[in-house]
Amino acid sequence: MEHEVFVPVTVDRLQQVLNDPERVAGAVPGLQRDADESASPLSGRLKVRVGGHAITYRGAARVASRGDGSFAIEGEGVEVRGGGSVKLSLTVRLESAEDGSATQVVFAGTGTGEGRVTESSPQAVEGAVRRLLERFTEGLGRVATPEPELKPEPEIEPEPVVVEPVVVEPVEAPTVFETEVPPSSFDEDGEDDVDEIVVPPAEAAHARRTMIGRSAEEVDHAPPRGRYAPAPAADSMSTSATLRWAAPAAAVVLASAIVVGRALRRRR
Repeated sequence: MEHEVFVPVTVDRLQQVLNDPERVAGAVPGLQRDADESASPLSGRLKVRVGGHAITYRGAARVASRGDGSFAIEGEGVEVRGGGSVKLSLTVRLESAEDGSATQVVFAGTGTGEGRVTESSPQAVEGAVRRLLERFTEGLGRVATPEPELKPEPEIEPEPVVVEPVVVEPVEAPTVFETEVPPSSFDEDGEDDVDEIVVPPAEAAHARRTMIGRSAEEVDHAPPRGRYAPAPAADSMSTSATLRWAAPAAAVVLASAIVVGRALRRRR
C-alpha cells in the first residue's frame, strides 16, 4: 500500500519530529499511553474504527531513521477484547516542495491482521488505514509547527495630566435689612406695665381656699357633687313644686280680697 499526504511544514522540521519518539507519540491520534514511565513512548492503547467495528488494540511501535533520509515504522498490537492481532511495517519518505515551505509525506508498506479485523472487507480495512495515516501526518505537522513567540507589549508612557487652575469668583455678602423691634411691654425690671390689681381680702381668702383645697373636715362632711351626687327624693321635688305655685296663688287671692273690701266700703 502507498499513500501520500501534503503538509505545510518544511522537511527539516518533520525530520526533527520523527527523530523524537515523544513528539511522534503526541502525533498519533487517539493513543492512550501506558502509565509506566519505563515503557516506550509509543506503547499503549489505540482504538481503530474499521467498517462498522471499533477495535481497541494494545501494543507498541518503533521509529528508526535510515541513511537516505527516510524513516521506518514497525508496530504490532493485540485486541483488548478478543484474540486477534495486527502487524504493520511502513517506510516514510519526506519530499520537499519546489519552494521548500511544504513537504510531501509518502507512505509505503505492508500489514497483516487476524481476528475481528478480518470480518470487514479489504476496501474497508484499506480506508481505515488511510484515514489513520492522514490524521497521523496532520499531527506531525501540528507538532512540528513552532508556537508563535509572544512579543512583549511596548510600554505606553502615560500622558501628562494638565490641571487647569480653577478661578473662584468672589461671592457678594447678602444684604441685611435692619428692622426696628417694638418696645417690650415689660419694663426694665421684667414687670408688666399693667396696673396692679388689688384683690379684697375676702376674695383672696376664698381664692386661696379654692387653690389650696378644702379642709379634711369639709371633705369628709360635704355631700358629693357633680356626676357622683345622689339623686333627690321624689317627695322633696313635689313639695318644692307645690310651694313654688302656692305663693303666687295666695298673692292673687289676697289682692282680690282687698279689691272686694274697697268696693264694699264705697257702697256704704
